[in-house]
Amino acid sequence: MFIQTESTPNPATLKFLPGQTVLEAGTADFPSPDTGGQSPLATRIFAVTGVTAVFFGNDFVTVTKDDTVEWDHIKPAILGAVMEHFQSGQPVIEGDHAVPSGHAEHTGEDSGIVDQIKELLDTRVRPAVAQDGGDITFHGFDQGVVYLHMQGACAGCPSSTLTLKMGIENLLRHYIPEVTEVRPVAV
Repeated sequence: MFIQTESTPNPATLKFLPGQTVLEAGTADFPSPDTGGQSPLATRIFAVTGVTAVFFGNDFVTVTKDDTVEWDHIKPAILGAVMEHFQSGQPVIEGDHAVPSGHAEHTGEDSGIVDQIKELLDTRVRPAVAQDGGDITFHGFDQGVVYLHMQGACAGCPSSTLTLKMGIENLLRHYIPEVTEVRPVAV
């Protein structure tokens, strides 16, 4: 098994590509070691000293490290953990993992606008963000402000504010005049 790695815009995060499907559908975010319990793969990766977050996409695993450790010191152990997991035959996540969209539900008078926001996120934003090892999902919409949840490489990325303001906000405002601003949320 050959696992490729790619850098991301977030210097604290690396994208690992095992060459096979990680999740059939959706994404899975483990923002801290205590959240990885349902995933044998996340548990193995969190066992590496210095790992602070793990994120799964369709064909990649994104790992975020603590600023006190260097990639040169922990990357081999992470590669080993990923390889061991896929060779073990264990599931990536135990039990049912069904995340159809990752977006928060929204009902009410703005539901038409929210459907447009989600459609633009799914077709224009999320595929591009996945290339960088992350995901951005809809969290809420209130009085023209769109709240988005950033995951994987996007969470804590130095360029995430620029991505939100110059990229996503401009895109949404262009297509949906009711949108006035985009803000990140911590979940």
